Amino acid sequence: MADRDVDDALARSFLADLPPELAGKLRAEGERADYPAGTTVYRAGSDPRAALVVGGLLRVYLMSVEGRQVTVRYARPGDVLGIAVLVGGPASTSVQAVESSSLFRISARTLTAAAQRDPRVAWAIAEELNRRLYDTLEQTAVNAFGSVRQRVAAHLLDLASAQQHPRGRLVAGVSQQELADAAGSVREVVARVLRDLRVAGIVATAADSVVILDAARLYAESGGTAGL
Repeated sequence: MADRDVDDALARSFLADLPPELAGKLRAEGERADYPAGTTVYRAGSDPRAALVVGGLLRVYLMSVEGRQVTVRYARPGDVLGIAVLVGGPASTSVQAVESSSLFRISARTLTAAAQRDPRVAWAIAEELNRRLYDTLEQTAVNAFGSVRQRVAAHLLDLASAQQHPRGRLVAGVSQQELADAAGSVREVVARVLRDLRVAGIVATAADSVVILDAARLYAESGGTAGL
């Protein structure tokens, strides 16, 4: 069945650089799946799977034994999830749909078998892994050296995502002082950042909580790059 959104996402992904016959086979074998906001799409330790992001915003995160979470990647349309686990096996990361999202599941068996016999496919995967590494380094720099606005945006999105329930709104239960502490700033500066985000229609504020109205725009405010 034709699906223009899937075709558009494929054209934007590294899968478009694969040999045409392989790309066509992956397209024919795959299937689309839709997930409500807050849904856990992949759990740490599960069998390796790969999927193309067709729509929405997803985050890949680690969880400590105490239940604390840290986001290691956000994925947007055109990004491919799961390439690293196809090579290295199950990872200790999970994937959550921050917004209502659509994925196109890719046959891990078909892709890995092709990579083992075709150097062109293996090189395309290596290039994709290299892009993910460089993006991770870039995001690490943003987290360490970014502006207060970027750090506040990143902390709000991470906190709200960790607290989100399936089909629920994105709400960060945090005070201005707690945000200031997390961002390494002072409350007055954080208050101005929140005001600007509120005026832009990205968030709404309440007593000791911030409602995220537009997760994609807040992610952009954090300085993140698509497909970390």
